[in-house]
Parts: sequence; structure tokens; C-alpha cells
Amino acid sequence: MKTFLKILLTALAVIVLANILPGISVAGYVSAIIVAVVISLLNMFVRPLLIFFTLPATIVTLGLFLFVINACIILLADKLVDGFAVSGFWSALFFSILLSIFRSALFSLLKEDKKSLK
Repeated sequence: MKTFLKILLTALAVIVLANILPGISVAGYVSAIIVAVVISLLNMFVRPLLIFFTLPATIVTLGLFLFVINACIILLADKLVDGFAVSGFWSALFFSILLSIFRSALFSLLKEDKKSLK
């Protein structure tokens, strides 16, 4: 249930960012949900491989190359989903940074309060 909510919150963030940012467009709500699922799957399977193969560049740039990897994931999602369009690399980079911020803020709402046992 929590995974389904995270996908819906990511879709909401995609819709909001597509309306705010120039160069990003989403055809509708269904496309946004598909984009959220595709980005989640790409982050799960492709991102670790990209991080492994670009580890020297990530170490040299002190982790800043991870932003480039995130932008590549967004561009790959653009190619895989028909109703989602990104105009270029810089739009994808800015979108990925803002999407990470939005997702962190929205996912913090789902955190459960852990009560300490005394």
C-alpha cells in the first residue's frame, strides 16, 4: 500500500513540475502515473548499474556526477513513455533535482511516528 502511495505522490510531483518547468510536458494523469512507475523501475534496475560503471567519475566529482545519472534516467524515461516529453539535458537535470526535492518532501508525510518503549 505504501508503494502505491509513493507512486501516486511521484505522479503528482511529475504533474506539478511539468506545469511549472518549461521544456517538460506530460499528456495527462495516466501518463504521469506511467512516468512514475517507469522512473521507479529505472531507479531500481538501471541506476545501480550506471553508478557502478561511472564510479570513478562520481568519486572525482565528489558525488556530483550522480545528478548527471539522474538526468540520464529522466531522459531514458522520456524515450520509454509516449505521453512524457523532455526538451533537453538541462531540462532533465533541473527536473530531476526538483523531483528529488518534491519526493523527499512528500515522502516525509508518509513517515510513521515510532514510539519509544519505556
